[in-house]
Amino acid sequence: MRAIGIILAGGNNYRMKELSQKRAIGAMPIAGSYRSIDFALSNMSNSHIQKVAVFTQYNARSLNEHLNSSKWWDFGRKQGGLYVFTPTITAENNFWYRGTADALYQNLSFLKNSHEPYVVIASADCVYKMDFNAVLEYHIAKKADITVVCKEMEAGKNIERYGTIKMNEDCRIEEFEEKPIVAKSNTISCGIYVIRRRQLIEMIERCAEEDRYDFVKDILIRYKNMKRIFGYKIKDYWRNIASVEDYFSTNMDFLKPEIRDFFFKQYPDIYSKVDDLPPAKYNVGSNVKNSLIASGCIINGTVENSVIFKEAFIGNNCTIKNSIILNDVYIGDNTYIENCIVESRDTVPANSFHKGEDGIKIVIERNARYVL
Repeated sequence: MRAIGIILAGGNNYRMKELSQKRAIGAMPIAGSYRSIDFALSNMSNSHIQKVAVFTQYNARSLNEHLNSSKWWDFGRKQGGLYVFTPTITAENNFWYRGTADALYQNLSFLKNSHEPYVVIASADCVYKMDFNAVLEYHIAKKADITVVCKEMEAGKNIERYGTIKMNEDCRIEEFEEKPIVAKSNTISCGIYVIRRRQLIEMIERCAEEDRYDFVKDILIRYKNMKRIFGYKIKDYWRNIASVEDYFSTNMDFLKPEIRDFFFKQYPDIYSKVDDLPPAKYNVGSNVKNSLIASGCIINGTVENSVIFKEAFIGNNCTIKNSIILNDVYIGDNTYIENCIVESRDTVPANSFHKGEDGIKIVIERNARYVL
């Protein structure tokens, strides 16, 4: 493909509460065995983009560990490959990334040293499957300066936390509002953009000269009447992990057969770093209904409508309902958990009771197994 890829994975999101205190949003576990950045990386690989850069910043340790080998997404190659950039102190600059445009500016040499004519920019906190070749063909056919991938949301959805757009009959964007108080449109930006590389370099350099740091506000909104900015509508599944509720419901979506089939049984595939773990073990007395159980788990109790991530241990007489149990969690005997997210590497003592009454409860317990 005649494009390079850039995945923005550096920001923090306070609506994720305690879940973002130990990891970047791009490293959030999804569907038992994946991370949220896997979907963007897999889409880049499946679209034959051979050179991809990931910009990390906030709580990047877990994300960097996940990206320490590029072979899982077929980026282990002599030409191109996977590049991970973190903020670097130089003679000219000693700032962290102050925004998405500033992140691009601080790594402008990556764009200048590339030869592909186009750039695909995506976010690391979205769950979707997409062929970027189709977006690029649309971009070229429209003779667009920038193409924004967008989606029409159902009525009743809280869309005020997204960027909303209005398009004319030719799909040219006429209005773009970032997180409006009252949304005038139910069409939102998915945070995926296609732009010509040389034009992106010019816009980013101009932003830096004027001390502007945000790609949406200082490029898309500012240039919407000067540049040909078009929207590319998608109808397939797309979710943004922007809050605890979003994260919970996204994982629960994978309990639906049609969602699992779309991501894991229909070509192309979604790839992730593979751990050498044994298959899940269901001991005598266990009872599992409509749940995802990842590798390395040992189940002794009852699990219903839940997602259990790798290496979790569910003790005897436990009941897990409508919950997410993250990686390497030990749950003691006779424990009841409902409407909860249990943080990774927790040790939940025996005879515990946790239930989310007014929304999703995040359970964080002292990890007794790792205390010296």
